[in-house]
Amino acid sequence: MKFLSDIEIAQNKELKHIKNIAKKLSIEEDDLEMYGKYKAKLPLNLINEEEIAKNNLVLVTAMTPTPSGEGKTMVSIGLTEGLNKVGKQATVVLREPSLGPVFGIKGGAAGGGYSQVVPMEDINLHFTGDFNAVEKANNLLSALIDNNLQSKCCSLNLDPRTILWKRVIDMNDRSLRKITIGLGGTANGIPREDGFNITPASEVMAILCMATSFENLKTRLGNIFVGFTFDKKPIFARDLKAEDAMAILLKDAIKPNLVQTLEENPAIIHGGPFANIAQGTNTIIATKVGLSLSNYVVTEAGFGADLGAEKFLNIKCQAAGLSPKAVVLVATIKALRHHGGAAKDQINEPNLGLVKKGICNLVKHIENINKYNIKPVVAINAFVNDLPEEIDYVIKKCNKIGVQAVVMESWAKGGEGAMSLANAVVDIVDDTTEKFTPIYNWDMPVKEKIEKIAKEIYGASAVDYDKKAKLNLKRIERLGFNNFAVCMAKTQKSFTDNEFLRGRPENFVVTVREIEIAAGAGFIIPILGQMMRMPGLPAAPASEAMHIDKNGVISGLS
Repeated sequence: MKFLSDIEIAQNKELKHIKNIAKKLSIEEDDLEMYGKYKAKLPLNLINEEEIAKNNLVLVTAMTPTPSGEGKTMVSIGLTEGLNKVGKQATVVLREPSLGPVFGIKGGAAGGGYSQVVPMEDINLHFTGDFNAVEKANNLLSALIDNNLQSKCCSLNLDPRTILWKRVIDMNDRSLRKITIGLGGTANGIPREDGFNITPASEVMAILCMATSFENLKTRLGNIFVGFTFDKKPIFARDLKAEDAMAILLKDAIKPNLVQTLEENPAIIHGGPFANIAQGTNTIIATKVGLSLSNYVVTEAGFGADLGAEKFLNIKCQAAGLSPKAVVLVATIKALRHHGGAAKDQINEPNLGLVKKGICNLVKHIENINKYNIKPVVAINAFVNDLPEEIDYVIKKCNKIGVQAVVMESWAKGGEGAMSLANAVVDIVDDTTEKFTPIYNWDMPVKEKIEKIAKEIYGASAVDYDKKAKLNLKRIERLGFNNFAVCMAKTQKSFTDNEFLRGRPENFVVTVREIEIAAGAGFIIPILGQMMRMPGLPAAPASEAMHIDKNGVISGLS
């Protein structure tokens, strides 16, 4: 029996015109800004706070993942299909994929099998140009900074040694992490050290995801901290008169994108920060548009719950006044084997003993979600090589600690394979009486916030600060940024800052190497261990398996 690839399944689907998908949300055709027949931008005036308060937000997160991921996006889409099948009006709200992972190791981020958002190729590639707009707005500020250094009449006296702003590009390219610019004579600018982050790590991306309106977007762009003058005065993007020009480049990117699932349900896709080096959630605007138009909104947060979910709950929800009603924790048997000590070439081989050893990782994530006064449900993303006894063990272990675990088969069956999960989520939402509570208040001291996350969520015994991080803390104090949220940059492969420590490590210390400031976004970014904000490509990139024929038909994209 031949199994179709994700892209073959998507290409075999006859899509509905986007205006017909919009009708399901009671959106008039005149409110759509169409990008062809299957994609459209949505206006911000669809946001309705009264409706938002009535509707239900469900977060999909995961246990600590293997390098290939555990299927959060697929589960999010499948759950949305399942909720619609059990009679609930549901919309999925997702992040946009970055080209770095698409051509790197993880592949695309449009779901998989029969739980996908389409048109899959467009979504995974350039989509509606939002990433390009973020990149251009970011690099416009870089150009304005270097132009001011060169200026004889309008100089802000900016000290080039203190400039913190980096350029960005949406590609994994390790050679751009640290560069020297301005070489070749005075006509080419002032020589200085610079570097690139990947576009999802840009503060402009973070600002786009945190903005609540176009005016708020402009204010946040103006608040970007650039560096210091020679006499130690802080310089912001507004001092360079950059915010309006940057906002002009983002005037369309701020509008959420409407597409559809394979079962013709609405999908809103907007923003795309990674969760290991940024906040890992879609835009506040997209989530609020979804909640204004649907009884249920299913959204996901990147990587494991120690990263994306922690930031979703402590940063996004506090900033936007959102209160999730349920959390779905995605688990796979292969990830449990991985955390039980399986070698890379053994994680797909049945082994109940390793599953029993690795279950500690999932249990820790369950405990963490409970700390927010939200009840989780575990979705076991099933694969053909999972033994019934392995799955049965996970279900019984979860039940023993008071959490329901449901087998998820939406990859093969679409919404039909997610109806059990949908019913479990509805039961939690209907029965919930407790109010979501973040684990820290933004007004707490910076070190206390960092240590709260490290100890409560990661399980660390202590936090150590390198010399540079200590200096960064003094800078944050001097600039008055103590009431910012904390957005940790940490490996997604472990609860610790050491990617090789699997399972549920105990009695470990995390090290804060340095702390970046994202004043426009409203948070600081402690960088733990060896984390980089510009990834590199793997030895065999996914791009090597991609092909396009003379008719423009793509294969190998997943």
